[in-house]
Amino acid sequence: MEITILEDKKTRLVFEMKGEDHTFCNVLREEMWNDSSVKLAAYNIVHPLTSIPKFILETDSKKAARKALSDAMKRLKDKNSSLKKLAAKFK
Repeated sequence: MEITILEDKKTRLVFEMKGEDHTFCNVLREEMWNDSSVKLAAYNIVHPLTSIPKFILETDSKKAARKALSDAMKRLKDKNSSLKKLAAKFK
């Protein structure tokens, strides 16, 4: 995954995620909405075969957009670790 920042303001972050598709983008968007400081979390993929997903994240003044993204990614990483541990029990 390669992230390209297109707009970087304190409460607004616009970025592209090269190499990703709806699978990861939906999970990340949903996780961002779990943060009460997030006012907008959305993405767009113009064409599924040729486009790079473009995210828009906006927060209130209580939390910086970069921090909200970082927190969401950390929560996803923790959930993934828990799921791996659970799956290992069934091997």
